[in-house]
Amino acid sequence: MQSLTHKEELLKTFSDVRSLSFQAKKEAHNGEEKMNTFLDAINDFKAMLNLQNEKLSDIIVRLEKLTWFNNLDEDSMMLLNDLIAVAKDIHSSLIRQYVQMNNARMRGLANETIKEFKSEIDDLKETYQDLESVFFFLPDFPDFKETTKQLSLI
Repeated sequence: MQSLTHKEELLKTFSDVRSLSFQAKKEAHNGEEKMNTFLDAINDFKAMLNLQNEKLSDIIVRLEKLTWFNNLDEDSMMLLNDLIAVAKDIHSSLIRQYVQMNNARMRGLANETIKEFKSEIDDLKETYQDLESVFFFLPDFPDFKETTKQLSLI
């Protein structure tokens, strides 16, 4: 009777080991696929963020060029005011995106690309603040007007 019990235990153990062996071999392939899918998603995220960084960089350069404009008419000033408002709105949206990337940052995923993204966001803010200062706040200061006049002669 005891040998029957041992045989049953052997068969059950064999069955469990056999199932585990089969599952491990099957999962090895599935695990590799899952890892590749995960890495592809990270690469897609980085590519999307790099593209967004390039677009931001281009916009920043274009906004910076506007700071050198002078003698703008009323319509142009209105358009500039609207442009600054849209840039502020974009900045707010991008900050929310950056905050949502916190999990990726904490796990060390795409850190350099995310740092570049944050840098571009900061540059955007500095640029629209410069525009606002140059056209709406600083012109009220006489020293600024004189300096601007001298710079335009260069």
